[in-house]
Amino acid sequence: MLKNAYVFRFILAPLFLVVFLGFSVAPVAFAASNGRHTKLVGPKKYYLALGDSLAFGYQPDLNWDHGYVDDFFSNLKGYGVKDVANMGCPGETSNTFINGGCPYSYLRKFPYVGPQLSAAVTYLQLFAGQVSPVTLDIGANDLLPDINPNNCSVSSSFNTDLQTLDKNLTQIILPQLKAALTVHGQVTGDLVMMNYYDPYQNICPQDVPLVQMINQHLANDVSGFGIIVDVFSAFGGPGVPNKHICSYTWMCSFFNDIHATTKGYKVIANTFEQGTGY
Repeated sequence: MLKNAYVFRFILAPLFLVVFLGFSVAPVAFAASNGRHTKLVGPKKYYLALGDSLAFGYQPDLNWDHGYVDDFFSNLKGYGVKDVANMGCPGETSNTFINGGCPYSYLRKFPYVGPQLSAAVTYLQLFAGQVSPVTLDIGANDLLPDINPNNCSVSSSFNTDLQTLDKNLTQIILPQLKAALTVHGQVTGDLVMMNYYDPYQNICPQDVPLVQMINQHLANDVSGFGIIVDVFSAFGGPGVPNKHICSYTWMCSFFNDIHATTKGYKVIANTFEQGTGY
């Protein structure tokens, strides 16, 4: 999710078996419908998880095995899903998602070479018609750094960064993922994106509308490509003070960290379950 001064200071670098998934994939053109109502395909053999440190399941106490992807996969097993490829990378932005350069790529649970988008498209092509759902969380590292929790100020680059995120999602990321999920003209898997809770909600209540605006942009961006699930509301919505921030995130702990706790990740996973209906 968000890169900040505290997030990665206790990280230990694990060793991964290098698996080649990074060969070049040509961009695929896709004309998306603008309709908001998307009929879901349902779970299949493989689950592909994409995104930043929330998809990775980062917690500052180094408990990285109880993220929302882990919890959602446990639910999906009941629907016949056999395996999960979690490509989430801590610190990923929409730009690094496309071009590579995720700052903590050595922490990835599912090893691959090159940008996450290229690896995801390759995976979908290798297992064509067998992957559903594909979950995605991206954008926090593009925009939350523009909000300074020390004085609740907003950077002058916020609007430009938001426009870049919209462009990256609607012109590159979502079209390529949707195209890779389309086999012989038929969409073979569900693309499900989440919006974000506001970790600074109780510190900077005046900035809550800004996070709501970000989430509205995410909802607009995914329209026609997939669906969005409402993590913001599941974490308590816009009300201040939000009693869930201290239990669903690490903001009130010694770590003072924006990431979800094990309890918070369960809430996110439940939101995916309820949002998809499976």
